[in-house]
Amino acid sequence: MERGYFGTDGIRGTANRFPMTPEVALRVGMAAGKRYHSGGDRRHSVVIGKDTRLSGYMIEPALVAGFTSVGMDVVLFGPLPTPAVAMLTRSLRADLGVMISASHNKFTDNGIKLFGPDGYKLSDVTEAEIEMMMGMPLDEGLADSADLGRAKRIDDSQARYIEIVKSTFPRGLRLSGMRIVVDCANGAAYKVAPEALFELGAEVISIGVEPNGFNINQEVGSTDTRALKEAVLKYRADLGIALDGDADRVVLVDERGATIDGDQLMALVATSYKNAGALTQPGIVATVMSNLGLERYLKKLDLTMERTKVGDRYVVEAMRSKGYNVGGEQSGHIILSDFCTTGDGLIAALQVLAVLVQAGKPVSEVCHLFEPAPQVLENVRIEMGAKPLEVDSVKAAIKAAEKRLGAKGRILVRPSGTEPLVRVMAEGDDEGVVREAVGEIVQAVQKAAAA
Repeated sequence: MERGYFGTDGIRGTANRFPMTPEVALRVGMAAGKRYHSGGDRRHSVVIGKDTRLSGYMIEPALVAGFTSVGMDVVLFGPLPTPAVAMLTRSLRADLGVMISASHNKFTDNGIKLFGPDGYKLSDVTEAEIEMMMGMPLDEGLADSADLGRAKRIDDSQARYIEIVKSTFPRGLRLSGMRIVVDCANGAAYKVAPEALFELGAEVISIGVEPNGFNINQEVGSTDTRALKEAVLKYRADLGIALDGDADRVVLVDERGATIDGDQLMALVATSYKNAGALTQPGIVATVMSNLGLERYLKKLDLTMERTKVGDRYVVEAMRSKGYNVGGEQSGHIILSDFCTTGDGLIAALQVLAVLVQAGKPVSEVCHLFEPAPQVLENVRIEMGAKPLEVDSVKAAIKAAEKRLGAKGRILVRPSGTEPLVRVMAEGDDEGVVREAVGEIVQAVQKAAAA
């Protein structure tokens, strides 16, 4: 079945354009509410968080209308990170959790992510069921007038999340003496991240903490670390922490201004956990985008790297089915299942900070564990609905590039699950050959997309 609404990370699109319209949000609320309303006398509830986008004011009430119309009570958190919504779904014993966010995308986009009562993102099968129910007439399955749901706002949701986050930091350790710049991307963590770090003893310098509805991820955050690097150098900080719009991903910047991506963070956590005997399996889970250098580094430690499709949900599924407790993506989604059910940028950062405190060495010495293999990634924008990867000339270009790189390289060409893009990635030991391979495939995709 071809998915009409859900992609690799919920429903996402340009705000006030299909599929990110009030009507779709209403239908999501009604369908998901029916799917998770088991009947009986008890009250059923859903929790809803959001980031700081202007369109959240449009999507949130539409969802509330949908859920209450089928008899679900609604608890509203306001701006809160995605992982916090997942945690509080379980903590409040809700039947469902919803996050309104388009993560690292610009403010003109928005999205809807759904979590089950266990705090995990919904499976493809469940999302398909909800999609089918979204096509039902709007007057079907409505609650009786006396059984409509109620909505209320919880004012201490941020404080609850901060306490949960702090509890993941090892007892007896403090961040005293550390100067940290934290970039909250003008997004969902603009209050909780600086506060959590401060309460753990750090000297905190905050940027990206003045959201206005339009500036989320704008020249700040994990996808644009220029402002963070400048601040780290200006204030002579020990490190910088960059979150994205919904704070489910993180990248770091060392004291010299060098970026530390998700692959390096996974290497550090895996090494620390292995030394402490804390790995539940001898390895980690990563996606097909993770660098060959990480795989080679782990192999030297006698650790494996299980690869999945792109998307933290697929990493989590593999972790759960095979018993791993460390996984993530190069982009900075780090999943530590001892603490959380989805990527949590702040918790991942704290695990790294714990290693740094114990090591007593500069970030540049501790966090750069392997030399990445040359990797080139280019995005080709296409028209919505275009399928250039099905064109023979593109297939031939990919096959030729794979042959050129041979056994010591990799080619990955895939449509984005969140934007109208084709992502072309290649890596190998010879950067020149890698760039040529990517360039030839990009040209083929562009030509096919324009035909």
